[in-house]
Amino acid sequence: MHFDGLPKNAVIREVCPRDGFQGICDFIPTEKKVEFIGQMLSTGIKEMEITSFVSPKAIPQLSDAAQVLPAVKKEHPDVEFTALVPNVRGAENALAAGADVVNVVFSVSESHNIANIRRTVEQSLSGMDDIIALVRGKAKICVSMATSFMCPFEGRIDPRRVAELIGKVRAKGVDCITLAETIGTCTPKDFTETLQIVKPALQGIPTYLHIHNTYGFADMNVKCALDEGFNRFDSAVGGLGGCPFAPGAAGNAATEDLVYLMQSMGVDTGLDPLKVVTVARALKAYGLRTMGSLCASSFGKPKPEMPVQNQ
Repeated sequence: MHFDGLPKNAVIREVCPRDGFQGICDFIPTEKKVEFIGQMLSTGIKEMEITSFVSPKAIPQLSDAAQVLPAVKKEHPDVEFTALVPNVRGAENALAAGADVVNVVFSVSESHNIANIRRTVEQSLSGMDDIIALVRGKAKICVSMATSFMCPFEGRIDPRRVAELIGKVRAKGVDCITLAETIGTCTPKDFTETLQIVKPALQGIPTYLHIHNTYGFADMNVKCALDEGFNRFDSAVGGLGGCPFAPGAAGNAATEDLVYLMQSMGVDTGLDPLKVVTVARALKAYGLRTMGSLCASSFGKPKPEMPVQNQ
């Protein structure tokens, strides 16, 4: 393993308030969400996917999106806030609440796209045109491509298909793209191969990698991505999250783990891993199921005193 030639800096887009909270059954009160988000932002995070403007029936946990985003943005005007939307109505609500970035999602996998949003891939691509037309000039437009590496129904996704769809998305004039390892089972070898094949199609556009950690490959895949020159990542404090429409998918890459990993390799994120792990432990103390390695360890805790032996 080598550490030469890595990017000097990396961007962390915190997704815990959206991806981490969305699958939690017990409703987190709005004021508590705002408090947790404030704690996350106190670590130095400058980009955050804060919520999703979807039907409350689909994701009850995020039914307070129109209250959370304005409340947080008022206190943190220097942070870029992303909101995920499924349709034009969601985009209208996101813009009204003050979203800086509107994120539209579809799946590369035909099976997963139908299971997730009841549309074919081509229907999703054509359907996002109205959203893009509405948002253009009012906020940035990001498109997230779920199951860009693996699918719970189809297995390994052909990287050439991913590259083809990147071209179709870029032709729409979007501002950034996210490639998602949605189910967290892609091996570092396959992950690297996909990145190498799709990289030419991504030249010149900011690209985020959204990595889950079901098989424990998240940190290794982040290292592989850095080796290939990618330096924008989604992660969630405490490793919370997991796609509710991807059977078996576990949590996200944990923000505190990624920050510590990158710091150890000389890649600057602008974040302090101790501050991040402190927030993760606050989430755990509240009763949320955190999965980050640092959170579960003694990292940052006082070292136990050595027992004094009698002479």
